[in-house]
Amino acid sequence: MDGDGDGTVSGRSGPTRRRDAGATRAALLEAAAALFAEQGYERTTVREVAARAGVNQALLFRYFGSKEELFAEVLAAQNDELLAGPAETLLPRVLADLLRDTDPAWVRRALQAVLRSVGHAGAAELLRERLGAAYGSRLASLSSEPDAELRADLVIAWLFGIGLLRSVVGKRPLADADPDQVTALVLRTARHLLGDPPAAGSGD
Repeated sequence: MDGDGDGTVSGRSGPTRRRDAGATRAALLEAAAALFAEQGYERTTVREVAARAGVNQALLFRYFGSKEELFAEVLAAQNDELLAGPAETLLPRVLADLLRDTDPAWVRRALQAVLRSVGHAGAAELLRERLGAAYGSRLASLSSEPDAELRADLVIAWLFGIGLLRSVVGKRPLADADPDQVTALVLRTARHLLGDPPAAGSGD
């Protein structure tokens, strides 16, 4: 497979297909998101990302500069999407991202990528300074308690602990539990911890 440097990919025996820069960049982000979630930062190579995206490896460096910058952009783009919605629905959306790890149609798996990469210094820094601060601020806004920030951090710690046990460690019965059942139990307790009653329509 050869590339001409502008997004064109030529198969050895097949027709040439051309992507514009935006489509190529999006394909690289999607491929990277899946691989980081499956393997973590250290085990994922730029060659694998480019191959899954169907483009020349040189284009990855053109658009992102390095694997670390690609990782940061994957997390930023996908978590911006999670954080863009109402604060009241953030917990269910985060839980969906953490729990739908066996659904091949669930593309947005940024939180799983972080969980599988926590041993990497860059991932830990992103988790602490970018994701932790952003999620903490949004969750704290749901609480009227004087220690709202602490309560939010406790919820975040619990959420990521759930993700680690389920997706990385594979601890049963959590690893095999139905996502809807886990979500219902977590939402009930997390909202109690934040000091607010369950949100309308939550099923609690």
